[in-house]
Amino acid sequence: MVNNLYDTDYEQWLENQMIALKERKTELLDWDNLLELLEMGNPKDIVETNLVILIAHLLKLYVQTDAPDWMTLSWYRSIDEHRNRILKAKSKYKSITKFLPSAIESAYPDARKLAIKESKFADGRKVKLRDESEYPSSCPFSLSQILDDDWYPN
Repeated sequence: MVNNLYDTDYEQWLENQMIALKERKTELLDWDNLLELLEMGNPKDIVETNLVILIAHLLKLYVQTDAPDWMTLSWYRSIDEHRNRILKAKSKYKSITKFLPSAIESAYPDARKLAIKESKFADGRKVKLRDESEYPSSCPFSLSQILDDDWYPN
């Protein structure tokens, strides 16, 4: 029953585990899943890390509109992969939904910095070198766009 709740209602499972810990009812603890959770780390940190990469590649598509297909293909793949990771976390950890707007705000400066840094690898022949000012100082994408499996800039 405890393990099943972990898979079907994570928030309820977590609440039950906190109560069992507070009341020192070790027989009610789901040791395997608690250990997995501790080893994995905070799901919010994991989501924010994936947001940085996702938004950085969305920004590259948004700004580097002249990039050749062989470059953009890897960005599309990365966007799909990191969106999927975030959506999986969102479905497993219900509290992630409330956290996402602030996570995007927090992740955006790092995502912008990453996109700018990676754009400097462009050689200026196949892709125009971009000025940092071309990357918006605040996130130009909405939460729904960022999480939409079928949305890409341009």
